[in-house]
Amino acid sequence: MRFVSTRGEAPALSFEGALLAALARDGGLFLPEAWPKFQPDAIAGLAGLDYADAAYRIMRPFLEGDPCLADLETVLEEAYGTFHHPAVAPLRQIAPNVFILELFHGPTLAFKDLAMQVVARLMNRALLRKGVHATVIGATSGDTGAAAIEAFRGLEAIDIFILHPKGRVSDVQRRQMTTATERNVHNIALEGTFDDCQGIVKALFGDGGLRDRLALTGINSINFARILAQIAYYFTSAVSLGAPYRPIAFTVPTGNFGDIFAGYAAREMGLPVARLVIATNLNDSLVRVLASGVYEPKGVIATSSPSMDIQLASNFERLLFELAGRDSSRVRSLMEELRKTGAFRLNEAESVQLRGLFTAHSIGEHETEMTIRGLAEETGVLVDPHTAVGVAAAREEGGLGPTPMVVLSTAHPAKFPEAVERATGRVPEQPERLRLRLGQNERCTFLPNDVAAVAAFIENNARVRDKSAGARGRRAGVSA
Repeated sequence: MRFVSTRGEAPALSFEGALLAALARDGGLFLPEAWPKFQPDAIAGLAGLDYADAAYRIMRPFLEGDPCLADLETVLEEAYGTFHHPAVAPLRQIAPNVFILELFHGPTLAFKDLAMQVVARLMNRALLRKGVHATVIGATSGDTGAAAIEAFRGLEAIDIFILHPKGRVSDVQRRQMTTATERNVHNIALEGTFDDCQGIVKALFGDGGLRDRLALTGINSINFARILAQIAYYFTSAVSLGAPYRPIAFTVPTGNFGDIFAGYAAREMGLPVARLVIATNLNDSLVRVLASGVYEPKGVIATSSPSMDIQLASNFERLLFELAGRDSSRVRSLMEELRKTGAFRLNEAESVQLRGLFTAHSIGEHETEMTIRGLAEETGVLVDPHTAVGVAAAREEGGLGPTPMVVLSTAHPAKFPEAVERATGRVPEQPERLRLRLGQNERCTFLPNDVAAVAAFIENNARVRDKSAGARGRRAGVSA
């Protein structure tokens, strides 16, 4: 299978090429040339499989003919062997026909582990196979950075640099990142918002010379391998509730649009998805574009669900490509309009299609807190603020009848103890693996909101700095 850029001006790559490049040379995001289709009997055949086995069947069509396919089975077994629940992604019922999908049983207690543990291993094996080194850069609003550092720490073929907005992640999220001591790990606290961090990462990728010198690659959800690994839990949870013989609805707390785009991909692959509900906090650019057809990111509002404090959802570009009938010139036009004016308007056909694919709800701070409190009182289940946003949004959906609703629970409540205690009067118990990490010393670099300052820091600290290494990295990053 080949992977194409949403902007249409970069060469199509193999899976390995797209994995190592992360962002296309034209600034676009990679997508498969076509979505593989699963017949109902193939979906039904996932029932009863171990999670790693089910994930292998779902991911394999994207890797056919690629060198990474030989690694996939081993990588999945190793990755999900690090999880602390035998089901990896278990369902828990919280109301009649309403379930939460617990995606927080990995090493860093967040859903990002389900993809990051896979991507790090695939990337490291690919680099070792080629005999080259890479520099991973990423931006985080909290969970991505912790999951990435946990997955990449100590890997000899990769240096990792993670930017987070200073003072805008929870203490637990910050310490999960800054207590890593391995020499290949570098944390940067940026003066600004997550959108600023994300903008700097994109600017660094846009600097062709820097990208080549340091063999840059990315692990944010701009990397399609992240999306691919997340598709699996839509299938496994749906099959547990009766798919393909009945449809399933999903509500997804989202900021960067990657997690819910994986749900869109699952539907394109044949999973009977009745509804995809976008759940956001007060940062509601996705809710507003559904209502008006105008995509206009505004200033980021700090909330109790900081991983969703995002206005500029980078993965929305992938959906634009689909809404535009895969017309890359239309995507380029819209993204240029966004760059110049800070907004763009979908045409009528695109707006109608968008509203046919998704519904959306923005949940405020008081409702989030009341949802945490209510769930604890009604069920004894503690949830983090992001999951609470999802539960509250799911409650606003109607007309589903007997269709089960699955709410993605994206983080363990112990990652946000202050918010949970404020709502319930109870401090969530910390798993031992979290307690062991939080007692260590922190290591972090504070930098201004300036592309040049960040670029200089990475150049001075990355192990790939000489021209020959840059040339080797160039070949690794754009392999066909």
